[in-house]
Amino acid sequence: MTADSHKTRPPAPAQDPPVPPRTGVAVPGWLRRAAGISEVWTFVILAALVAFFTIAAPGKFFTTYDLTQIAVNASIYLVLGVGMTYVIITAGIDLSIGSVLVLAAVAAGEYNIHHGGAEAGWGTVAVCVLIALAVGTAWGALQGAVVATGKVPPLIVTLGGLGAALGLAELATGGQDPAGAAATHLQNSLGFGKVLGIPWMVVLAAVVTAVFGAVLAGTRFGEHTLAIGSNPAAVRRAGVSVGRHLIKVYGLMGLLAGLGAVMWLASYGTTSIAGHSTDNLKVITAVVLGGTSLFGGRGSVLGTVIGVFIPAVLTTGLIVIGVQQYWQDVAVGVVLVAAVYIDQMRRKTRERS
Repeated sequence: MTADSHKTRPPAPAQDPPVPPRTGVAVPGWLRRAAGISEVWTFVILAALVAFFTIAAPGKFFTTYDLTQIAVNASIYLVLGVGMTYVIITAGIDLSIGSVLVLAAVAAGEYNIHHGGAEAGWGTVAVCVLIALAVGTAWGALQGAVVATGKVPPLIVTLGGLGAALGLAELATGGQDPAGAAATHLQNSLGFGKVLGIPWMVVLAAVVTAVFGAVLAGTRFGEHTLAIGSNPAAVRRAGVSVGRHLIKVYGLMGLLAGLGAVMWLASYGTTSIAGHSTDNLKVITAVVLGGTSLFGGRGSVLGTVIGVFIPAVLTTGLIVIGVQQYWQDVAVGVVLVAAVYIDQMRRKTRERS
């Protein structure tokens, strides 16, 4: 036995946990299980609200007309909520969605005004749709690039984007909602048309929800989105460009804000510059109520669907029972605070366990 064998060997250097292969990032099972639990309690809240207003206003609430109106009114917020779900899962936030929707609507509306106005043909309608989608996507991707490369908190970036987008829209229109911003063809089809008795607005929102719900739950893009919110450092070690992915996520949010602009023009025929100041509050409320964690790494589009209908049912129910509109905004704000509080409690419970 040599003298060297009696020497104490230095401890082996600590090693990082195994890095997933470049072909994908594994998403822990608890992420999906937690989303399912959140969906259950959110659905219970929704069912309780429906039961309360049905009892409080018998024969006036939960009618076929009310259900249709709730679905139509929620359709735009559902489209916005799908994009916000992706953003919040990455531990980000987007406060600018209402202003981006307005800017996209103004850009499309101005083109429509100068190319036929209310009597514009289908060719003009198609160009307007492309303009709205392009403006929204470009604005969202720009914000994502600042978040990803400038290392500026998303809260600050999108708060600045909120003011900038709204300011540009007001400069373009003088702060007034222009007449003829939407073609009659667009309003009569997407805005008021139905297929098998279901409004086209609801059908479009359902398609967007199904597509991007499947993307989040069953594709590599969705896995990377969940993983970035859970552990961005591990995702980088796996060879995934976190910055590029964030640009795509914020671009997706902008794209859906542009689609929301098209839906708004189709429904109301105007840009409604001053009518979207609380869109971010309503959408974030819905997403958080649906179980998506503000700390990132957990959430589902299905939960967002349920969460979107909670403020919609709450607002409609308060109108039916005769509560003033000002109290409706108070109620939505209280629901948001309660949702964040519950989210924090769930997070602390997971950390302790």
